Amino acid sequence: MSDKLVFRIVMGVSIFVFIAVVVLNKKILPVPESIPSFVYKLPKLNAMLNGTCSLLLLLSLYMIKQKNITAHKKLNIITFILSSVFLLSYITYHWLAMETTYPEGPLRATYLIILVSHIVLAALVLPLVLLSFYYGLKTQASNGHVYYQKHKRLTRWSFPIWLYVTITGVIVYVMISPYYSF
Repeated sequence: MSDKLVFRIVMGVSIFVFIAVVVLNKKILPVPESIPSFVYKLPKLNAMLNGTCSLLLLLSLYMIKQKNITAHKKLNIITFILSSVFLLSYITYHWLAMETTYPEGPLRATYLIILVSHIVLAALVLPLVLLSFYYGLKTQASNGHVYYQKHKRLTRWSFPIWLYVTITGVIVYVMISPYYSF
């Protein structure tokens, strides 16, 4: 598979996910009359997944600094899987549940700044993470050094953004959770 095709697939997946999240947040799709009870547990699950991903990303950074490439790869694959589960859970929750708004008050501006930065960077980081994974996995190819250099350059951006998104995901949950009406 050519790099150009992979790039197109990554952009296609990223755009699809972005559109899906926008559509689900606008409540364009029909919602079942009865919301399954598990839906109300998803925000806490999402926070736990984000928190776990934050720790795994930091551990992955430590492992690569120790030159333990095998552990680094395994940790990143686990983190990617957990982030994918998070995305499915997030989409399910925002499709089925009522939106919760943060009330007026002294912390509302802080909450909104964190939330907006979290959302914008979450949308931007997906293609960066996907491409980082692609380049990282291709480092064992015949021209692996080229992919290693691309991986290294890209992860200088994708890693801190992904870490910020996972950490702020937990912060957003902690701030909004007292206001859930379920």
